[in-house]
Amino acid sequence: MSQCKRCLLPAAVPGADLDAQGVCAFCRAFSEESYSEAELARARYEIELEQAIEDCRGKGEYDALVCLSGGKDSILLLWRLVKDYDLKVLAFTSDMNIPDIAWDNMERTVKALDVDHLTYTPSRAFYNKMYRYLLQNQNDKGAVRTVCYACAPLFESDALRIAVEKGIPLVLAGYSPGQPEPERMVFEFSREMICETDWTPPELREASSFDRRELARYWNPMSYPQGTVFPRYIAPFHAWPYDQDENMRKVVELGLVSSRKNASPVHSNCPLNWLLMYSDLKNLGYNPYAPEFATLIRTGQARRATWRVMQPLVNFMIRRRIFWGSQVSRSLQELELTPEELRITRKSEEPAEAKHLTVAAE
Repeated sequence: MSQCKRCLLPAAVPGADLDAQGVCAFCRAFSEESYSEAELARARYEIELEQAIEDCRGKGEYDALVCLSGGKDSILLLWRLVKDYDLKVLAFTSDMNIPDIAWDNMERTVKALDVDHLTYTPSRAFYNKMYRYLLQNQNDKGAVRTVCYACAPLFESDALRIAVEKGIPLVLAGYSPGQPEPERMVFEFSREMICETDWTPPELREASSFDRRELARYWNPMSYPQGTVFPRYIAPFHAWPYDQDENMRKVVELGLVSSRKNASPVHSNCPLNWLLMYSDLKNLGYNPYAPEFATLIRTGQARRATWRVMQPLVNFMIRRRIFWGSQVSRSLQELELTPEELRITRKSEEPAEAKHLTVAAE
């Protein structure tokens, strides 16, 4: 597969437009000026984050709720909030499909920091039904965009509900720069998103197979009494200087994660992602996470040398369903699907009410 010689973006990605020198349109448009503007925005977010952290202190039993998935970023986020900011935090995990490596990372970190950790385990049957439906009815942006944009808002909804119930004024998540999509969040969910928007995905609302009780899992501020105080929801790594490899190194150095392997997003992320990547490689012709990593490479936040090796290796294992990619076959079996049923059947939509959809966070 041809790819940008600078950021490794696959040529098949819409808008890549590789030139004769093998450089993508995004790298050609990237400049010192655009980098400086992004850095100024980051610095503004950092000031706002510091103020938000100060404002949340002493408002209740906990200063903040921290979404803990077991990936390197959520682990490091929890550590920084406790050690650097001396916040009283509640770590919260929604156990939808968390691998053993991520659980090991979480257990080590919670023990080391001696923080309260609340885990919610929702019905597996609902998730499997949702995954099956969405994988057989993908939009033209592929499996990751279709499935994760309906799945991630569920654990975000869980976090918001817990924060409201416990009177926690601030929810913090370990999204890296570029997560979620910019049209949904850069640094913070807007107050309109939190206070006025029903997050139920339209494609599920319109499907006859999902009942009202199941759809009520999604955040809907209109279901609360008037005057309810809703928390802020912020992604601190949008404000702090970010380096993917440094975060991996740091969590191992601190003893929060046992090895660099366990710190890698390749191992600690949701097992279903292997099937989603398989579907997108088959239907779209490229790994759906390639644009995210290309952006990090382009901005110096991830090492090109690392992903120059990892990207084709991971794609090879996924396509062949071997080694790490063997999870593809396990997920197909669990969901009772065949590769032929992984279909794109509809066009993607970008209406205002759909801006709540997001990719899976680590």
